[in-house]
Parts: sequence; structure tokens; C-alpha cells
Amino acid sequence: MVTRRFAVPAAGRTLELGGRPWLMGVVNASPESFSDGALVGTADAQVAHAAQLLAEGADLIDVGGESAVTNRPAIAVQEEIDRVVPVIARITRELGALVSVDTYKPEVAEAAIAAGAVLVNDVSGLRDPALADVCARTGAALVLMHTRAAPKQRLQDPGHYPDVVQDVLGFLADRMRVAMARGVAAAALILDPGPDFAKTPSQTIDVLRHLNELHALGRPLLMAVSRKDFVGALTGRRPSERLAGTLAAVGYCTDAGGHILRVHEVAAVREYLTVRAALLGELPVDPALTLAESLRHEPRTAG
Repeated sequence: MVTRRFAVPAAGRTLELGGRPWLMGVVNASPESFSDGALVGTADAQVAHAAQLLAEGADLIDVGGESAVTNRPAIAVQEEIDRVVPVIARITRELGALVSVDTYKPEVAEAAIAAGAVLVNDVSGLRDPALADVCARTGAALVLMHTRAAPKQRLQDPGHYPDVVQDVLGFLADRMRVAMARGVAAAALILDPGPDFAKTPSQTIDVLRHLNELHALGRPLLMAVSRKDFVGALTGRRPSERLAGTLAAVGYCTDAGGHILRVHEVAAVREYLTVRAALLGELPVDPALTLAESLRHEPRTAG
């Protein structure tokens, strides 16, 4: 499909979305993360990971200091600030990257924006409207995500939604109204249908099957399908083994007009999208295109 273009104002920057999907690389500063918490390491390691993601083709970096896992309590505001602010400051200053902060806490968002973040990725569905006040005051862009569960709480009820697609549409429309009433410009809003958040795998799949309907809300879509539970449920794979399923979901979301893809394996997704775009005729291919001899065969090993 032809993806609508948007110019999203973001704390003095403009995110030009549309055409090819942007890649949002994930940098976790949360040791409790479900997918790669054991690999978080030091701030130096997180900045190095951000540099690698940028080299692999990330358009922006999403830094999160608190995982959405529900088997641990929320961390204190100051601890989250201490986790993310030094990393955000270094990524923006040393790497010159666009950065979003994954948080639902107004105080964390304010500190992150002061450190250089231009986008707030709120996975709570604007449960605290004061977060919108921060974005309105600073000019940061705001991601509104669908969820019916409070942060750090799990909701997995097959009978919870009479119609989960309509619930997503109604919820996001309402959250847009709340954000705009608090002073956030409509042009600064991005929407996320919230795969896995307060949804069973089946409910998530139902929402994604009807992704085209979300375009009626008139805002760009952020798709966070990387390593998600619905992929694991379909494939029987643990988070670190879900790349093949993630690529299938990425292709589907791209076809359905997703504007931003939040992914862990940026290089693999970039390569997938490059081949896909060439085969669809969206990427010009030089008639003289050849394969380097060094890439024709696997290198021989001694012994």
C-alpha cells in the first residue's frame, strides 16, 4: 500500500515519516528486560550498542530504563532517571542520533528530554496525563499505545474484549483527545496498537489483521512486533529465537503501512527490507549490480 507521509514535530526536530519505514533500534538500560536484560551491561556498553544499531541502519534509538515485565515491581523514578539520562545524553552528544525514551513517568520523560530525547514512547496509554503536559511544554513527540492494564500488571483474558479491534480504535481516539486537550499538537502524536499489551496472542493477531483500520485515526503508526509473545506462541520459540517470526511480522506491518518499526535486530530487518524493496520495484537496482567475489563463498577454515 502507499504509506501516507507525515512531518512529526519533535522537540525542535522533524521526523519525516512515510515511504520506507523507519527503524527504531532498542537499547535497554533495564536489567530485568524480558528479551535481553542479561546483556544490558554498563552505560558504555549501552552507548556502544546504540552505535552498532546506527551503523546497521537504525533511524532512531529507543532507550528504556524499566522493562514492562510483570513479575517485578516498578522501579523508583530517580533510579529510572539514573539509568536512562546519562545514556541518552551520550547517544545524542557523541553519536548525533535521534533518541526516544520508553517511559510512562512524567519526571523521567522531562529529564530525558532535557538530556536530548525528542520522542516519548509511552507504553501506559497515557495513564498519567501529566506526561502529555511534559510533551506539550517541551515540544517532544508522543507515542500513544493501546493497553487496558496498568504498568507492570498483566491482563491475559480471552473474553475481555467484545471486539478488540474496536477497543483499540476507541481507546487510541480517546487518548488522542486527552493529549490534545493538555496541549500536545495533533501533528506530534504517533499511535501504537500495543501488540501483547493487555492482549492474548490471539487478540494481538486479530488487531494486526485489521491494522489498516487504524489509518482512519490519521496518525503515523509505530509497530513494536520484535520478539513479541504472539510470535513465540505461533513458532514455539523463546525471545532470542524469534527473528524469523519477527521478520514475517515486519513484512506484514510494512505492507499494512507501518511508519516506524521498533526492532532489536536492526541489521537483519534492514537486509530483509532491502531485498523486499528491490523485488517490489521500490528500490532502484543498478543493471551492473554484481556480487563481490569475497562474498561468493564461505571462507575456508584451516584443518
